[in-house]
Amino acid sequence: MDRYPPIADHGLVGDLQTAALVSSEGVIDWFAAPRFDSPSVFAALLDHDRGGYFLLAPEHSEGIWKQLYYPDTAVVVTRFMSPDGVGEILDHMPVQPGPTATDRHRLVRIVRSVRGTVRFRLECRPRFDYARATHELDLTPRTATFRAPGMTAYLQGSIPLERDGQDVQGTITLNDGESAAAVFTVCAPGGEAPPSPTTEKVTEELWENIDFWQKWVRTSRYHGRWTEMVHRSAITLKLLTYAPTGAPVAAATMGLPEQVGGERNWDYRYTWVRDGSLSVRALLDLGFVEEATRFTHWLGDRLRAREGPDDEPLQIMYRVDGDPHLTEEILDHLEGYRGSYPVRAGNAASDQLQLDIYGEALYALAEGRAVGEQAGYHGWKGLAATLDWLADSWDRPDEGIWETRGGRKDFTYSRVMCWAAFDRGLKLAAEFSRPADTVRWTQARDAILEQVMERGWNEKEQALVQHYGGDVLDASLLLAPRVGFLSPRSPGWLNTLDAMDRVLVSDSLVYRYDPEASPDGLRGSEGTFSLCTFLYVDALARAGRLPQARYTFEKMQTYANHVGLFAEEIGPSGEQLGNFPQAFTHLSLITAATTLDDALDRLVA
Repeated sequence: MDRYPPIADHGLVGDLQTAALVSSEGVIDWFAAPRFDSPSVFAALLDHDRGGYFLLAPEHSEGIWKQLYYPDTAVVVTRFMSPDGVGEILDHMPVQPGPTATDRHRLVRIVRSVRGTVRFRLECRPRFDYARATHELDLTPRTATFRAPGMTAYLQGSIPLERDGQDVQGTITLNDGESAAAVFTVCAPGGEAPPSPTTEKVTEELWENIDFWQKWVRTSRYHGRWTEMVHRSAITLKLLTYAPTGAPVAAATMGLPEQVGGERNWDYRYTWVRDGSLSVRALLDLGFVEEATRFTHWLGDRLRAREGPDDEPLQIMYRVDGDPHLTEEILDHLEGYRGSYPVRAGNAASDQLQLDIYGEALYALAEGRAVGEQAGYHGWKGLAATLDWLADSWDRPDEGIWETRGGRKDFTYSRVMCWAAFDRGLKLAAEFSRPADTVRWTQARDAILEQVMERGWNEKEQALVQHYGGDVLDASLLLAPRVGFLSPRSPGWLNTLDAMDRVLVSDSLVYRYDPEASPDGLRGSEGTFSLCTFLYVDALARAGRLPQARYTFEKMQTYANHVGLFAEEIGPSGEQLGNFPQAFTHLSLITAATTLDDALDRLVA
């Protein structure tokens, strides 16, 4: 067992309320419950010795490992091949797609001998509450009960268990065609043990899970050139969405570094207004209307939750249930992934001012038509009040899209998205004949456009730059043509694309900005940002640079991990870095694919 496997060396399983990572050596080294943003149960990925893990693998690992997804599902198959036999581990979590949150979640692990004789080893070492809580073990031959102050967990199945302190271990030998199962269930303290899992029941649930995912994927209307990658990204977005509210989290993990040994180790298990809003178009492009609509309802609820007329209508992120409190703490007892300290839980950036979120929010509501067709009059009044507030507030320095902790600036992207907010608000008011202060909104929209083109344009670089008065390029501005701020083939925008190509693009991979030229208040550097690479593809396709767009898109696919997942960044050696998998990257892959497909189709029509 590798102390710290590569971040990308994992598949993701989940039940639409939480998720777990399974390494290609059969180790579950990240699992939080009962929600994505709950304290961890297994966190060996953040501290091998203290974090806890659940291993189920061949006893002797001298062989070839291969991991894959069962086609069009969230079932991870980890296969081990040796001269003595071929073994498989099938990992999944029975889905809970309904609107009711539950404290009971199950990791189902099935092992079988495909060929020959394989001896499997089990180790289950939970460490509750980010490895801060102790637990007690009650053990019978087929059931281990772990009792911690905030949770009870059960390990059941057909593998004989023996005590190892307050943890358990076991072995089982399987001959050709034989199988066994281990089911790990978490629930509230003192919750009843589930019925003992039988081979028939476990097999039935596996096929029910496979059927759920394959039926869901078949509703996709994408039939373009990159179906497998697009559908894997769609499944990943679905896995990262909290079913009771429809809110997606930015990633399944916390604390994974943007630079090994560095301090950019954030908690991404929350719902960013920006990420969720931009996912609406991606989901609609694939035909997943229900998922897109549920997020717009969640977003509308956040706007209606505004406490007073002078309060900011939105904060940049929330917990999956809409709770705005995300107090950040450092878990100083954990060493971090390969010594990447500090490990943070919670996210202090939730208190930042990022004005661009209003543009993304209006973009989502306009794309989904949620205001006119679903939210009704009171929903519209809340949205109109938001734009009235923004009319007084847009011309302020903020922290910007990248949540830098180096002080507020007049970020160009923030202004561009404020323009988009007024633009979409005016169009919605006209389309649905809603009452609005259109004169004031129009004045604000036009003033932003003039200000950006006068102050956000750098004559030396011949490009739009990160903030007023600076010369740093910023890949976030790749979204400007998508929201209609600039024509994608206008001379000024093509010059900006050329400047980004010179400065931010490295062999088709794109940096979000240069942290040395634009200090963000933190030590160290970072890799290329996978989201930005797909935004670059989208912008190139819109600009008519189709050979370059296709080359960049298809080359980027080679940086996906072995099961088609992307972390946040690509490091200097081609390794994936940051929290994993990142929803923003996968939604931008979908939008890049659909934009490029459409452009290529028009070319050959």
